[in-house]
Amino acid sequence: RYQIHTGLQHSIIRPTQANCLPLDNVTLPQKLKEAGYSTHMVGKWHLGFYKKECMPTQRGFDTFFGSLLGSGDYYSHYKCDSPDMCGYDLYENDHVAWGHDKGVYSTVMYSQKVEQILATHSPKKPIFLYVAFQAVHSPLQVPARYLERYRSITNMNRRRYAAMVGCLDEAIKNITGALKKYGFYRNSIVIYSSDNGGQPIAGGSNWPLRGSKGTYWEGGIRAVGFVHSPLLKKKGSVCRGLVHITDWYPTLVTLAKGHLKDEQHLDGYDVWESISEGRPSPRVDILHNIDPIYTKAKNGSWAAGFGIWNTAIQAAIRVGHWKLLTGNQGSSDWVPPQSFSTTVMSRWHNERISWDKGKSIWLFNITADPYERVDLSGKYPEVVKRLLLKLAHYNKTAVPVRYPPKDPRSNPRLNGGVWGPWYKEAEEKLRTLFVEEGEMTLRGKKKRVLKQTESYQPMWCHLRICTG
Repeated sequence: RYQIHTGLQHSIIRPTQANCLPLDNVTLPQKLKEAGYSTHMVGKWHLGFYKKECMPTQRGFDTFFGSLLGSGDYYSHYKCDSPDMCGYDLYENDHVAWGHDKGVYSTVMYSQKVEQILATHSPKKPIFLYVAFQAVHSPLQVPARYLERYRSITNMNRRRYAAMVGCLDEAIKNITGALKKYGFYRNSIVIYSSDNGGQPIAGGSNWPLRGSKGTYWEGGIRAVGFVHSPLLKKKGSVCRGLVHITDWYPTLVTLAKGHLKDEQHLDGYDVWESISEGRPSPRVDILHNIDPIYTKAKNGSWAAGFGIWNTAIQAAIRVGHWKLLTGNQGSSDWVPPQSFSTTVMSRWHNERISWDKGKSIWLFNITADPYERVDLSGKYPEVVKRLLLKLAHYNKTAVPVRYPPKDPRSNPRLNGGVWGPWYKEAEEKLRTLFVEEGEMTLRGKKKRVLKQTESYQPMWCHLRICTG
């Protein structure tokens, strides 16, 4: 589902937040289990873990081996969210997987785990395997034998990044080999997809696209990928229609002969015929996101949005050939490959037009101008209005943002030195009861004392967010 329909439309889930993918959201592995599939996950979770109900094995996976956070050390599997918030982050199902901090590189470790799963699973039973590699996320770490292959690249960040991709490529080769070795390949569909654009300051490159990871420019959101399968009817082709990450849910459930009749308000489409046969995509638009909290565009206003939309709000939408962006869109540079030197002074060898002073709205014809170099918002105001109306329509369906404050109980120091669930339901009920009784007592006193109820309000709001 779109972020606006899960409450996760602002930023990412932080490890210190009492937040996770809403428990009433049915996941892909849950639907595939209903269809008789065995479900396994290896790699990075990053969908929240503050209580046990949020863990992968509680969200549809039979087994899980990997990390709960979004990044960490590739060898020790430790992660610091701040100087005083550090812990071990590797799990086997619901238990901490100690003993893996001895220098095994995560890309190698994860591919070996996938091979073990395939070796012990019968090819006669359908299996769903979700592998979310940590690579090529920062920190830029890689075994020396891979780094040596790319010694011709002078920029060290870029060299490490290339070496990490080389190791990842080898891991994909090994997994594909295991699919063939254990009898899965002939009836398998392999989907390889990125989650976002590259980060130039960490070795990535989106050239010639504009922008980087963390932005709604094409360089931040146009992910590359491929589908490989003997079951494809049209091989060696390029699918140029619109496809969004939300489309995998209905596409794969349908392929697995699962049921979607009870699924209401799905944002995804079944795009298998577009991928397999080259037919037109059923998708005509993509809501990239609406973030009502991020309103840093100083020149944004309702007037700039023709009274339809407050252009101070960071948002982006694609409708057919057109793409509209509003708000402060962050770094909007075009960064040529290897333009970042390892020295600070020579870092910005790129076309810098960041922040586009005075602007809070852009319109591009992405088909004709995929590099977003020609802003057409002034030339086609009627198109701008049409897309603003579309944004406003989507915004009416949005649920409140779920972005709770940092919870000190999340500190690994309080949890045996590991990142993991810290929220205790029974403790929260007692804490909530205490607050309610405190407010009831204070409300019965004079007006002068009633001001003290304000001191309870943050805790009450915090608890409501936690229990939500």
